[in-house]
Amino acid sequence: MDVLDTIKQQISDNDVILYMKGSPSAPQCGFSQRASQALMACGQRFAYVDILTNPEIRSELPKFANWPTFPQLWVKGELIGGCDIITEMSENGELKPLIDAAVAG
Repeated sequence: MDVLDTIKQQISDNDVILYMKGSPSAPQCGFSQRASQALMACGQRFAYVDILTNPEIRSELPKFANWPTFPQLWVKGELIGGCDIITEMSENGELKPLIDAAVAG
């Protein structure tokens, strides 16, 4: 399976997935830390992919997503955005209902 197929499968298999540097418990950059903290505050489980240990995903996902930076939050197969968008949605109360609805089904 090539990298694009892997990315597409990860996005379709997980209702909520965060592509980030490091892991939610050990983020490797401030942007990934803020994004994962905002997601964790929603109280739902979510998948993540550490792009630092997956260099081929790190190089291919920005092209596939047409989004150049990490982290990237995908919900129900749709790119939501990066750290600034995730943080803003968390602060204005939009993130939790989106995540809750995605996880609920």
